[in-house]
Amino acid sequence: MSHDPDAKALGAFLKARRSQLTPGDCGLPETSARRVAGLRREEVARLAAISVDYYTRLEQGRVRASASALETLVRALRLDDDQQKYLYELAGRSDARPRRRRTAQRVRPAMRRLLDQLTRTPALVLGDRLDVLAWNPAAVALYTDFAAIPADRRNYLRLLFTHPVVRGMHRNWAHDARDAVAALRMEAAARPDDPDLARLVGDLSVQDPDFRTWWAEHHVNDASYGTKHYRHPVVGDLTLDCDTWAAPDGSGQRLMVLTAEPGSPSGDALLILTISAADPELSELKPLSAPNS
Repeated sequence: MSHDPDAKALGAFLKARRSQLTPGDCGLPETSARRVAGLRREEVARLAAISVDYYTRLEQGRVRASASALETLVRALRLDDDQQKYLYELAGRSDARPRRRRTAQRVRPAMRRLLDQLTRTPALVLGDRLDVLAWNPAAVALYTDFAAIPADRRNYLRLLFTHPVVRGMHRNWAHDARDAVAALRMEAAARPDDPDLARLVGDLSVQDPDFRTWWAEHHVNDASYGTKHYRHPVVGDLTLDCDTWAAPDGSGQRLMVLTAEPGSPSGDALLILTISAADPELSELKPLSAPNS
């Protein structure tokens, strides 16, 4: 099999770059003495959330790199802007290089109206890549003030992994986070060259070892319904049913709604939370003395 010259050059660049890094540079534990300097192929693959076999073939010039793989390698190998540009040119994907600015997704008017009518239950509108496009006051009371988060960081999965309040309130965080990763992995199959999705995967692969592991497992799940167990600083423990409905126009937008059985402890606590969100005079609720065990 003949190798493309650029593919060979790409492999040489990847090998040279990993030789310039140490495990400590990338947040990996230092191990015993190494025969050669730099990161091992296995370590780069782990950081980039790709298989060792795939990364090996990239270095050997035997496979063309996907946009998502390039983006995770940019993060894993700590490439600066010039190195990133060079990487994309070698890969023949200069046009697929991640955009500096994202095109804003617009909430469907019907979805917005439905969201505005949900006053007693937290609800979010999720777009491509699980971006949080809109929310109601009850969702702010349950999670966080989404308006205070920059739009390009306002992503459900990113918040689940990196926002201390959102992450900390999930009593079964590993279960919920793994389901969310599986939902994103399913979406990635339909948009393999989406630069914004590649950037999200690259960021989280470098920042969180659990994300790297779960993304590499290739589990898929549409996550259309389930049960969430939260520990809220104001109303204590909540067990909520989480359901999502897809827009019928193929836009990819989904309405995520969290509910509880009326009259149940969670239902009463959710009612207190949503009433306080709707009435400014009740917005200074004090936390419960202790959350339920």
